[in-house]
Amino acid sequence: MPSHSTLLALACLATFGLSCALAEPQTVATPFTNPALFTPGIEGPACDKDGNLYAVSFGDKANIGKVKPDGKGELFVTLPEGSTGNGIRFDRDGMMYVADYTGHKVLKIDPATKAITTLAHEPRMNQPNDLAIAADGTLYASDPNWQEKTGQLWRIDRDGTTTLLAADMGTTNGVDLSPDGKTLYVNESEQRKIWAFTLKEDKTLTDKRLLKEFPDHGFDGMRVDVEGNLYVTRYGKGTVVVVSPQGEILDEIALPGAKPSNLCFGGPDGRTVYVTEVENTQVVTFRANRPGLEWARWGR
Repeated sequence: MPSHSTLLALACLATFGLSCALAEPQTVATPFTNPALFTPGIEGPACDKDGNLYAVSFGDKANIGKVKPDGKGELFVTLPEGSTGNGIRFDRDGMMYVADYTGHKVLKIDPATKAITTLAHEPRMNQPNDLAIAADGTLYASDPNWQEKTGQLWRIDRDGTTTLLAADMGTTNGVDLSPDGKTLYVNESEQRKIWAFTLKEDKTLTDKRLLKEFPDHGFDGMRVDVEGNLYVTRYGKGTVVVVSPQGEILDEIALPGAKPSNLCFGGPDGRTVYVTEVENTQVVTFRANRPGLEWARWGR
């Protein structure tokens, strides 16, 4: 009978056309950028097809920085007055989307021209925080109200139409989708819970269920790998915890800093995890066992 690692590699090859051979993860992350590049608002990491990393608060809260694969950073764009970025995602065509939490918007940026437009503006949003993107380009946004310790979930269609999917939640933060696109995950920072919803064909939510609850520390951003495992930043604990689709803890990676805010997958094989860390205002990295879902889906 083939080994588990052989079956995994064959499954990944059949699904994504790439090898997912298992390897021992690096248990302690290492710095990728210098601490001085970003402010304590460092958030929203995302990689483009060329392996460049983008994150918000590059020297100023209105800036988005671009960090090349060698760790050297530069200013990418400055957002319009009144806008402050948080979560960032790229679509299949390489367009960038930014959650603008002070402007109650989702911005669209053309990396080639650096032109910034408003994809969606929804005054009912508290502060759009993190973004997930489906295979068809539909965006999903978490929307916490930190003062009231409540939150919402929104869908943003490709034409900018916004739809409230869930209200009366806790402080919604990290959000992502399963590989088959049928499950939407969201965590609540203050309540320390990770929820799973079934995403119906009409892109509404049903069957809310608790995936995992933790007794201490908070959550922030999270991303999914090609097997559907969730990589969740433990804000205050200084770790990234890996949770299976069944809610089992598979691993927990220690970071050089107690306040990880978000993460993404990148690198030549999609197995380098980049984590934005607030305490040291820098990006740190570690190696994962498997590629990130978006990296594989977009043909990085």
